[in-house]
Amino acid sequence: MEPTQPTPHPRTFGKAERLCRQLLIDRLFAGGSKSLVSFPLRLVYLPVEEADVRVPVSILVSVPKKRFRRAVKRNRVKRQVREAYRRNKHILLDTVTRRQLHLVMGFIWLGNELCPTEEVERRVVNLLQRLSERLDA
Repeated sequence: MEPTQPTPHPRTFGKAERLCRQLLIDRLFAGGSKSLVSFPLRLVYLPVEEADVRVPVSILVSVPKKRFRRAVKRNRVKRQVREAYRRNKHILLDTVTRRQLHLVMGFIWLGNELCPTEEVERRVVNLLQRLSERLDA
């Protein structure tokens, strides 16, 4: 019997969806990946082999210490981005599952100021829609 892969629930963000493997993170940022920008966020993504990941899309969120010295602010931004992704990931998952792709993605914060949650969510939705359109093309 073949081991089953966990299928992420459309409204959750579990451990399997977090990009934790150092090898994949290095590949994501080493080159060959593509990116989209919707200030103050940059989305870096890389298609990977099915054997490399357990779920169709794995993400990481990075907020450089250079942008926010206080960990409280960095954690707030990461929480906002993760929540916005969790609520809107269906935009991307439909395309990825239909095309039978596997992606690793990184959200990188580029701004020097905090943004309201609604603004962060609008930017994440914009990036997910553009990426979905790019994958469909």
